[in-house]
Amino acid sequence: MLEQLFTANTLPDLKVDPLRPLKGVIIGAGQVGMACAYAMVIQNTFDELVMVDINQDKLEGEVMDLQQGMPFVQPTQITAGTLADGAGADIVIITAGAAQRPGETRLALVQRNVDILKKLIPEVVSHCPEAILLLVANPVDVLTYVAGKLSGLPSARVLGSGTVLDTGRFRYLLAQKLRVDPRSLHAYIIGEHGDSEVPFWSEANIAGARIYTDKLSASDRATLDDVFIQVKQAAYEIIRRKGYTSYAIGLAVSQIVQSILRDQNRVLTVSSLMNGPQGLQDVCLSLPSVVGRFGVIRVLNVSLNDRERSQLDASAATLRAALDQIQF
Repeated sequence: MLEQLFTANTLPDLKVDPLRPLKGVIIGAGQVGMACAYAMVIQNTFDELVMVDINQDKLEGEVMDLQQGMPFVQPTQITAGTLADGAGADIVIITAGAAQRPGETRLALVQRNVDILKKLIPEVVSHCPEAILLLVANPVDVLTYVAGKLSGLPSARVLGSGTVLDTGRFRYLLAQKLRVDPRSLHAYIIGEHGDSEVPFWSEANIAGARIYTDKLSASDRATLDDVFIQVKQAAYEIIRRKGYTSYAIGLAVSQIVQSILRDQNRVLTVSSLMNGPQGLQDVCLSLPSVVGRFGVIRVLNVSLNDRERSQLDASAATLRAALDQIQF
């Protein structure tokens, strides 16, 4: 009966030597790529980290800056290299892509970044055939789907950062309103990492006590609804003010990577290929999923109310429409 909680993924035939040094590759030394690198270096995530970027001077400067901080943290071997230098990597993290412009939706980026993947993914698979692919560039759900198709890898091994960051924003803002530590609050954003994302209100809780109930006053309900609006608009507001987002996504990616490398089996709202969960087919989006050493191991069969199910279906349809418009 407990098995009904999950939709099992087909685990890849991937052999892991527990004594082998942990190696990662980050493609893209922009603001997001470097925030990911910094977060993972200070948390001692990898033994070896290879940074790759087409702007060689900037790449070398960024890597030098990180290397000179090594006396203050646990050691990581950091190099500015190519994908060939990434051979044997456990994880390849793809942050490279066109930047999101002020006021531009994530989906508007789609074809520009798909074209980048068409050149990049065959090289990644050639040099790092055993790696798990983690997509961070936007629109992340579409790019995760495209990377899966282009790579030919088992779907468990191709995932996106999805709504892990949105979920973190949701918990932080709710915790501010409710005056609790966000780590003690359980709430998720599901669906697209973008404008059609869905607040999973029906199961949001603190120590099992549901937050969004029929007993709420109209004023309290409006307050909570405003929290979700802030979550959905967060990236736009940050980009308007500083031009990009970086720190929070860097920390979010570090949590995904640690769950994989350390086989933590954490429940995270990563984006992955849906073929069955919630009746969804052939689309990548986020649902609470168990993430471990082989990637996305299982997707939880969460209980959605009618409104949430309708919103999730609409989110999937939005992504499916975007996929139907691109060429790859």
